[in-house]
Amino acid sequence: MDARREAVIWIGGEAGEGIASAGDIFMKTAARCGLGAFAHNSYQSVIRGGEVVLQIRVGAHPVLSQGGKWDFLLALNQNVLNHYLPAARPSAAALFNADSVKPPETSAAASLHGIPVGELTRDLSNSPVMQNTILLAALMRLLGIPWDIFVGSIRNQFGKRKPQLADLNVAVARRGWDHAEKKLSLPGPIALEGDGKRRMVITGNQAIGLGAVAGGCKFYSAYPMTPASSIMHWLAPRAARYGMLMKQAEDELAAINMAVGAGYAGVRAMVGTSGGGFALMTEAIGLAGMIEAPVVAVLSQRAGPSTGLATKTEQGDLFQALGASQGEYPKAVLAALDPVDAYYAVIEAHNLAEKYQMPVIVMSDLYLSERNVVVDPENFNARVPIERGETVREAAEGEYLRYRDTVSGVSPRALPGTPGGMHIAASDEHNEMGVLISDWYTNPTMRTRMVEKRMRKMNGVRRDTAEGAFLCEGPEDADLTIVGWGSTYHVLEEARRALTDSGHSAQLIQFRTLWPFPAAGALPILQAAKRCVCVENNQSGQLARLVRQETGFSIPFAVRKYDGEPFSAGPLVQALEICLRPKAPAVQTLISAELDLPVTYE
Repeated sequence: MDARREAVIWIGGEAGEGIASAGDIFMKTAARCGLGAFAHNSYQSVIRGGEVVLQIRVGAHPVLSQGGKWDFLLALNQNVLNHYLPAARPSAAALFNADSVKPPETSAAASLHGIPVGELTRDLSNSPVMQNTILLAALMRLLGIPWDIFVGSIRNQFGKRKPQLADLNVAVARRGWDHAEKKLSLPGPIALEGDGKRRMVITGNQAIGLGAVAGGCKFYSAYPMTPASSIMHWLAPRAARYGMLMKQAEDELAAINMAVGAGYAGVRAMVGTSGGGFALMTEAIGLAGMIEAPVVAVLSQRAGPSTGLATKTEQGDLFQALGASQGEYPKAVLAALDPVDAYYAVIEAHNLAEKYQMPVIVMSDLYLSERNVVVDPENFNARVPIERGETVREAAEGEYLRYRDTVSGVSPRALPGTPGGMHIAASDEHNEMGVLISDWYTNPTMRTRMVEKRMRKMNGVRRDTAEGAFLCEGPEDADLTIVGWGSTYHVLEEARRALTDSGHSAQLIQFRTLWPFPAAGALPILQAAKRCVCVENNQSGQLARLVRQETGFSIPFAVRKYDGEPFSAGPLVQALEICLRPKAPAVQTLISAELDLPVTYE
């Protein structure tokens, strides 16, 4: 039997049972071993008690997604073991606390290993939370992870401020490690040998925060809303060090208006929120469009409408971003592909916002915001271009026209305090000086000039974003062309490679710039495709509609998922193979039914 070079690990239990800590320690250990790893957390929107399953995929190579069914299950309660056993892959193994979890009476799909946590730790701790550490240590021993690297990750997790807690966890881990060494064995060989290069672990939201810092953002305001909140959590303790003001506002309206004001004053400013918060912010997005103030808004999508599934992912807000606020005004909408791309997308957004004096929306979602991945630190280049656009340093009194009608549509801006740069900035339509035209007089000609001036900016935005507007992977003459956008990039690329390995050539087009839509570049590729399918995490096929609207090309097949969970490569490959059949259905819907976990309310 060939040794497996990767493994999928599920850690399941109730919120508060230490699943996040165990996952963080695992990811840090993998990164320090030179392994690739990807973690996605499926959890409920309650503070404590909801069911959680953390899906980690680790391998002796770069890992692109969380994978599918599990090879190893750390079951922290009976419900998890009972329910998730059918999702085991061949040669799988489940570890659990034998004191509180009993193996099923019927035959199981995996080998079952109960560990006597109480007996092993009786002299150390009576805390039931410690079961996560002892089960994790047993798993690490089975996977062949070096003890010293594992211990280093435990100490790093608890930090210098909690040395006693770190010491206790190390002692508990040792008991689990020794027990596995003496009592447990793998059902099949596994070879997880990293390249020894120490890497970093980062989430999408951490990368967004890092991109804001590198891109010169000096003001960030937000009201907490999952899954965008962790941008604020990451920035808050670091803002002062980087010369940034981080402000938690009283609501989303205040947050966006603060950021628009900061942008108007010449400070690079950004807000972050989810779909519900963005809906509240949109009037101020339009204000930024009218007064031509630069501002960046991160829209991290979750399943809606309303509160919807507050802690689940979806790509359901594309048309909300495209239609944000009333009226017509220039804006750009970018969709980050992964944490590394999120870093550069935020920097690009700030440059576009200031160069063209307009709002820029960076789209993410829970799947990208909260994924935890191992990456090379060299991928984050700190020396990035900063383009602040045209500004006026000094003007003769009475000559400055804030909204001068220029060929590019961009009017050099005078920041508050610029000598001779006094002007009016208000939400009403205005003339070149900023004097309002709606209250004092009617002037259809001036209104037309101002609309056209502002919209001419889109020509420059289109030129600046064209080169990186979408990625193309695979041969142009492929049997199947897969179309996607944003955070699904890696799982679609994994599916494309799997199709290729099975004898079906496949091409991937992944859109990163959604507005202005790169129709001129994309249409020839779409028209040349033999067979085309659009894959989206929504019900209505929003990207497919946008492609049809902007190019006239109708993508004939669709694979959609709107159950709150992200795509995984296995079921996606099966759906894509169906698209290659002569009488393939136009739309296929995928559901992660293996994650259904019935709960009885008492």
